[in-house]
Amino acid sequence: MSSKTQPPADRLPLIHIADLHKVYVLGLTRVYALRGIDLDIEKNEYVAIMGPSGSGKSTLMNIIGCLDVPTRGRYFLNGKDVSKLDEDELARIRNKEIGFVFQTFNLLPRATALQNVELPLFYAGISAARRRQLAREALEKVGLADRINHRPNELSGGQRQRVAIARALVNNPSIILADEPTGNLDTKTGAEIMDIFDHLHQQGNTIVLVTHEKFIADHAERIIHLKDGKIEFEERPQVAGGTVQ
Repeated sequence: MSSKTQPPADRLPLIHIADLHKVYVLGLTRVYALRGIDLDIEKNEYVAIMGPSGSGKSTLMNIIGCLDVPTRGRYFLNGKDVSKLDEDELARIRNKEIGFVFQTFNLLPRATALQNVELPLFYAGISAARRRQLAREALEKVGLADRINHRPNELSGGQRQRVAIARALVNNPSIILADEPTGNLDTKTGAEIMDIFDHLHQQGNTIVLVTHEKFIADHAERIIHLKDGKIEFEERPQVAGGTVQ
């Protein structure tokens, strides 16, 4: 299927990006962050995006996460063209469709783990009792049932990232979008966090992971390598069983 032509609505992948460009104007300077990206990601796929500084991976992540809009091109998420939506509409898409996991955790320091996980549900208008139930279930999934009343400064780095993952899961989003999720963690804790992502993928979640670490990207089914705002090449890492897909 060519990414340059929009397929029929009932055959669109979860993410369909066609001829995507992003240009930033800084005074008299134009910075071409993305230069004609074509990319499809299917439901339940696990994809890593890699590239050196300045490759465009953060810009692409921001557009996939509806935190930014392209200068030119189309972006369909779940069959909906989100390329031209206004900020209010993008905010609704972010809350409903995308679960974010960031390198710096982005937790509210004075809120408990349970309250942090409840936050997306609050913005979605879910009742207080239902919010607490869903947040507890999400924390149980990441092994933090015994830490629900702890604040971030009472948790280790790995536990804080588990809270962030639970928050990303709680709305049952279409995509989990993880930006350098192990960047602030030691090797052992980072491996534990990647085990959680592997398990979430096995449960049917779609994961898009942005990283500069090859050993982290190798957890994915497919790795997209960016360079100078373009897709340089794709690869499929070796999988359990010793064969390359």
